[in-house]
Amino acid sequence: MSYSFGSERDRFTTDNLSPFPVVAVISARPGPVVPPLIGLTVAIVAISTGAILVRLSDAPSTVAAFYRVLFTTLPLIPVAVWRYRDAFGRIGPRDLFFATLAGVALALHFAAWFESLDWTSVAASVTLVQSQPLFVALGAWLLLRERLTSKMVLGIVVAVCGMATMSLGDLLGGVLVGPDPLLGNSLALLGAVMAAGYVLAGRSLRQRISLIPYVVVVYSVCTVTLLAIVLAQGETLTGYPPREWLIFLGLAVGPGLLGHTVINWALKYLESTIVSVSMLGEPIGATLLALVFLAEAPTAYTVVGGIIVLTGIALTIVERSATPPDTD
Repeated sequence: MSYSFGSERDRFTTDNLSPFPVVAVISARPGPVVPPLIGLTVAIVAISTGAILVRLSDAPSTVAAFYRVLFTTLPLIPVAVWRYRDAFGRIGPRDLFFATLAGVALALHFAAWFESLDWTSVAASVTLVQSQPLFVALGAWLLLRERLTSKMVLGIVVAVCGMATMSLGDLLGGVLVGPDPLLGNSLALLGAVMAAGYVLAGRSLRQRISLIPYVVVVYSVCTVTLLAIVLAQGETLTGYPPREWLIFLGLAVGPGLLGHTVINWALKYLESTIVSVSMLGEPIGATLLALVFLAEAPTAYTVVGGIIVLTGIALTIVERSATPPDTD
């Protein structure tokens, strides 16, 4: 799903969970050195590594989430201080409140999703957490009174059927992948709901807040929230072997910088619907990587249910992109 702000020539989209909000310029421009479709393919592969890196880590899931966000945020702070110091003073109390909500929601997304990978299969977790466009559509309808068309409802119903197939099919069939697939799937869905909250809370802020200040505020709140969760759980932040620090850095560089940042770049040259639907390749990529590196093969119920879920998400994304916003 894509939310667009501004004129047709300059649209801000908030479909993905990138640390860098997107400005998608639709006007004609010189072609990039790297073909956008190739860049988008590289980005999808990069974000597909996220779940694998979390699984390979022996650190608590919330610690991994904390360092993933921290290492993504730190390079932005010098830039913000150097070039955008005055912009922070122009952020009003209301915008600061919603930016804080967005940061907290993003932190809960990471915490819930990373934890889900300890309990269910990579295929199920990544597919279910990708269902956030469904919850954005529902949230926009309930909270913002945006249109919810019959095709969107159909997409949501199809996706819910796929979720039920994934979550209950393996239990009824007696084949389990993960210590507690039902718990893991529920956590992945919670992660999707929190991701939708992040999108809805921050969807209009970039109309008023400059790019870098927005990113720094939201991700700083996200980092502090994850730190509070880690401390509340009594987990330690130090003493990890070099392998773990490489994984933490890989989570920031791979899914964060090479993944979502390149997706943002591709949005300058490709329509947001193409990019949004392409991101549904993440569950496929993550499943294949899990098969290769973790020897984790998804069950038949997970495969069938995943296909149904992705179909429902794609229906919702395409329909919402084709539906003009209300002008009332």
